[in-house]
Amino acid sequence: MRQSRFAVRVSSLLLAAACTFTGATTAQAAPQTVATGYAALGDSYSSGVGAGTYIASSGNCLRSNHAYPALWASTHAVSSFAFAACNGARTSDVMNRQLGSLTRRTGLVSLTVGGSDSGFSDVMMTCVLRGTTACVSANADARTYMDTTLPGDLDRLYAAISRRAPAARVVVLGYPHLYKLSGSCMAGLSDTARAAVNRSVDRLNTVIAKRVADHGFTYADVAGAFSGHEICSASPWLRSVNLLAVVESYHPTSTGQSHGYLPVFARSA
Repeated sequence: MRQSRFAVRVSSLLLAAACTFTGATTAQAAPQTVATGYAALGDSYSSGVGAGTYIASSGNCLRSNHAYPALWASTHAVSSFAFAACNGARTSDVMNRQLGSLTRRTGLVSLTVGGSDSGFSDVMMTCVLRGTTACVSANADARTYMDTTLPGDLDRLYAAISRRAPAARVVVLGYPHLYKLSGSCMAGLSDTARAAVNRSVDRLNTVIAKRVADHGFTYADVAGAFSGHEICSASPWLRSVNLLAVVESYHPTSTGQSHGYLPVFARSA
């Protein structure tokens, strides 16, 4: 009798073990979600303002076929391409209007954001219309915002991106210097004002890079790519004031997108 009971127990244990291993094998063999989609989020530097050939359906977002996200997607085998970047987008706009393009199948995200939050368009208007002293002061105010408020805004956005697309590689690109100092421009801002603008770009990039690192994302610095191609250089890849299309002022041209942003993003994607 004891031997029979022991045999029954051993048989039960072996059966349970077999079921356990079979279950584990089945779980491991279950199909995994393949994250191969690409989503391009952010502001005008990602939508392609200044590059021309805007997609009619994008409306005021001014998404261009010459923007680096569209150029990259056209030459890579992605399962989906969500081009959500929009002119003038702040961190809150990306959070509220663009994150719907992210899913668990999103494997790559690109992003430029922070310039609009920091009021760069107002800063540049001040610099152009009100002179050097006002320009320097406006830039100082923008840098204060970058130091005090922008980090928290970026943290909330980056955390939300991670929640929406947990499998994605997130590449956050910075901004280029707008001006070459002591360059070829015969009119316009003083070099003092131009230097103040460039310092603000440096501060913005520094703040973004720090938050990116803390969230485990990849920061892609474009300043080097645009070196020698700023406004007032011999071969600018950025537009100066454009009175025929004011919104394009201080944005990369199509060459700035294809020769500046695209190679930097491609190395990080």
